[in-house]
Amino acid sequence: MKLKGILPFSKFLIDQFVSRADIVVDATCGNGNDTLYLAERVPNGHVFAFDIQETAISNAKHKTSAHQNITFILDGHQNVDQYLPDSEISCAIFNLGYLPKGDKSIVTLPDTTITAIQKLFACLKVGGIIILVIYPGHAEGQIEKEAVLEFLKSYNQDTAHILKYEFINQRNNPPFVCAIEKR
Repeated sequence: MKLKGILPFSKFLIDQFVSRADIVVDATCGNGNDTLYLAERVPNGHVFAFDIQETAISNAKHKTSAHQNITFILDGHQNVDQYLPDSEISCAIFNLGYLPKGDKSIVTLPDTTITAIQKLFACLKVGGIIILVIYPGHAEGQIEKEAVLEFLKSYNQDTAHILKYEFINQRNNPPFVCAIEKR
């Protein structure tokens, strides 16, 4: 097996946990890359895609225009529970930080991210996964990384398996993946 890069590894995880009719969440839809990937994986299911920036929602809608199985929500991921149906979700993904090619002063925040993780975990089916792509390469990202890792360490191992996938010999605080599998 060849090692997968960070983003290919996040997609590998999606492929392991998602079936064609599942309900899934893109908690930070950004430019729509993960939204599109999820929509293609759940042709008989549904994607709920969140972002706080109209530009991000517009970019993601444009990228995914061929897919009808997506609901876009212009709201913070911490409010996910207000929009999801009563059905359980199989997967949620976050790309933390700021919108690529967007306003770098608008970033994900530790408190709202942790709240979203808690709410999504409550909606997650047993055997489902929450994927966090964490970008600590900027000051706010470092703060969020520390808070999220501390939060994840507090999870009871009887309720979740949590992994951290990272390359330890790269410069400039490279991104890494944390994944929460509900037991």
